[in-house]
Amino acid sequence: MPPDPPGSPPQDETPEELAQPFQHYFTPKPKVGHATRTLRFLYRGRVLSFTTDLGIFSYEGVDPGTSLLIENMELEEDENVLDIGCGWGAIGIAAAVSVPQGQATLVDVNHRAILLARQNARANHLSNVEVLQGDLFAPVGERRFDLIATNPPYKAGRDLVIRALEEAPAHLTPGGRLLLVGKGSQGVLFYQRWLEERWASVEVMGRRSGYRVLKASGPPASP
Repeated sequence: MPPDPPGSPPQDETPEELAQPFQHYFTPKPKVGHATRTLRFLYRGRVLSFTTDLGIFSYEGVDPGTSLLIENMELEEDENVLDIGCGWGAIGIAAAVSVPQGQATLVDVNHRAILLARQNARANHLSNVEVLQGDLFAPVGERRFDLIATNPPYKAGRDLVIRALEEAPAHLTPGGRLLLVGKGSQGVLFYQRWLEERWASVEVMGRRSGYRVLKASGPPASP
């Protein structure tokens, strides 16, 4: 499939759908118009370029939590990474740069996000990126990863975030870890305590502006 022209909106909605009121970004097909923009940021000496759009989380730029998570990713070159709730792809595509001999798999329920993440992987000439649409871990089946990284959709509710944390152990390799970012108003201290009660090790990898990045390892046995 040829790449979309830079800055062009992904063609995923009909005019009738675009006329509907705005919906939250955690929805399969956001009913909101297009307003694409191009973003760039420097990661490991490489300028990464992204197209974003309305109906996607943080379409105006890299939000502070995502930025802090990216700064605290520790990866080996051959590891496999899963980005849950990838949006337009900032975390997963940065991870792909770090794992040239591995792979980054990006998952989101939002169809527009999926199209943008694929477009952004092509724009950054990355062949080790896979982008899948679906709810949390459903698209990856029984596959396991060395790192699961997520800035989860907190506005979708605590039940969904807890479900993501409960399902994560079944998708980690031995020695794998979970990287989660959040801020106080999103309940990150609650999720930190929840993880500490169940996982062998929970570390605060970074803090800034009310955000903290949690690394959890030694998960409970999966069902």
